[in-house]
Amino acid sequence: MRTPAMRIFHTVILFSFCLSALSLAGCSSRSTYGAANITSEPPGAEIVNLRDNSQLGTTPARVVWKGEAGTTEKVTLQLRKNGFIDKITSIWINHRHSSEAEARANAIDIKVDLEKE
Repeated sequence: MRTPAMRIFHTVILFSFCLSALSLAGCSSRSTYGAANITSEPPGAEIVNLRDNSQLGTTPARVVWKGEAGTTEKVTLQLRKNGFIDKITSIWINHRHSSEAEARANAIDIKVDLEKE
């Protein structure tokens, strides 16, 4: 048989556990998004993320990056096109949009001019 003191003790323990779980859930980072419209003159340049050598597309392209809420990421890109000198540029992406669609709708514009070889 449970005494009133034991019921209070169990209630306090359960409440503390729930409060801790909610607190930890609030501390977890939330994913947010940032995006860029990348164009080149002339168009048709291959876009490569130099961090991992991944192919991001061909200009013109709209590229989305996922990150932690409120963070800014420096992205270094290389644009390549036959007959032109490869161009490396760095941009800053703010992860401030709650969805990819919102990031795409508010993408920053990046234009890269390529020089003939």
